Amino acid sequence: MKKIAVLFAGLIAAVSVAPGLLFAADATEPVKEIMKDTQKNWASDVSDWIDIFEESMLGRLYSKDFGDKYKAAAQNPAADEDGISPFDYDVIVNGQDACPLQDLSIESGQPANGTTEVTVKFKATTCMEGAPNKDDFTIVRFEVIEENGKSVIDDIMVQGEEGQRPSSLKESMVLIAKGQ
Repeated sequence: MKKIAVLFAGLIAAVSVAPGLLFAADATEPVKEIMKDTQKNWASDVSDWIDIFEESMLGRLYSKDFGDKYKAAAQNPAADEDGISPFDYDVIVNGQDACPLQDLSIESGQPANGTTEVTVKFKATTCMEGAPNKDDFTIVRFEVIEENGKSVIDDIMVQGEEGQRPSSLKESMVLIAKGQ
């Protein structure tokens, strides 16, 4: 009986010292949902485009800061002719055209400074005959934080041309909101 009491006391101590370690949110969950919808959007039989920044998704899958920046960017009258998005391209595939996504992988890094980087790789142009880099992987890095006890996307970093630093979607939204 004494061993059980000591074991239980140790468990209570561990939970009180590091409560987030036992029940930490899965950083890949919001990314998996976004990528599932992005795959559907670029499937060859797509019927209805899924807006990955739709109001309910903004509040559920993204950080408050990200959502605020998105809403500010969407207010810019020059942002988008159809009034749906401040972007005139798909920010995940980093373009206006893509094929059904191939060879998709999602990998979570180790948390550092309150952020977990989730890396997504996929091929987006395999069906484009004559495209010079049609078999190249697109790499997207999601910066995921924990907010109100759940994992949310705080930024999306898309790799640009070789040698360029990845571009931050939050930085782009700030510029769009300023009319730049």
